[in-house]
Amino acid sequence: MRCCALFLKHALPTLKFPVEGGIPPVISAKQLDLHYNKHHNTYVTNLNNLVGADSSLEGKTVEELIFLARDDPQKKGLFNNAAQHFNHSFYWKCLTPNGSSMPDSMKEALSKSFGSVEAFQSEFSKSALANFGSGWTWLASQDGKLVIVNTSNAEVALKDGLKPILTCDVWEHAYYVDFLNRRDSYLESFWKIVDWEAVSANL
Repeated sequence: MRCCALFLKHALPTLKFPVEGGIPPVISAKQLDLHYNKHHNTYVTNLNNLVGADSSLEGKTVEELIFLARDDPQKKGLFNNAAQHFNHSFYWKCLTPNGSSMPDSMKEALSKSFGSVEAFQSEFSKSALANFGSGWTWLASQDGKLVIVNTSNAEVALKDGLKPILTCDVWEHAYYVDFLNRRDSYLESFWKIVDWEAVSANL
């Protein structure tokens, strides 16, 4: 019962769309199945195993585990798996088939910080393309302003006063089935599936 309860504590999030349908017109069903059911699920399984081996970690939220483990070299595995669970869960919430219309509040916020929506998208894509190796590119708020931040590997935009608004997974496992190693093509298509209604709720 103890192991089962822990497994239920940290679980894959329920998606807004069926895996077998992919996230059209960008992410195929095969890509989504591998990313969600294999890669993301592995982080969740590893996380539950680590929590199950240390009773002091039981009952903590994934955010609490991230902060607890971030600066402890002995808890690197815990940090990586907790952070990747958070990152992927946040990523899925930012996406929807065929995208959604951008609320005026989002347009105003982006224009205030970047000059225009188009300027923001260009800067975000450029930053994501230049994000070396594996990682994440974020739109976040910091000190009342919207900023674009790159993080490497499992690192998450939950430090230095950052509040995540939108993220794009630039690990190659996020797009290799559909785009091979063409990160630029993936980023160009990414905007077609952003759920701006959900993203604007993070402001």
